[in-house]
Amino acid sequence: MKRFLPIAGFCAAMLPLTAQASSDDAWQEFQANVDTACRALVEAPDDAEVTVEVNPFGSESFGAALVTVSFGDAGEDRMVCIYDKQSGDAEMTGAFTPAETDAEAANQ
Repeated sequence: MKRFLPIAGFCAAMLPLTAQASSDDAWQEFQANVDTACRALVEAPDDAEVTVEVNPFGSESFGAALVTVSFGDAGEDRMVCIYDKQSGDAEMTGAFTPAETDAEAANQ
């Protein structure tokens, strides 16, 4: 019995390290899945630059990413991609319209 307690204590101390490692791997896989699913939904010319910023954890049920498509001098589109963790399906919002600044509003 005296030998069992130190061994059990050591095993219990190592358990969180094992769980943490697999958890990090799982989150990296999740982020890669969100990135791939969101990029597949982007409709942009070949010369456009697409950036996908995945929220590291999402919510309990969904992943989320900010998607920016840069058209060079022609501007950029910003959208939100929502990823269903259960089904693996993703949906993209429409592009956000640029916010009107106070200076622009005063000139109208």
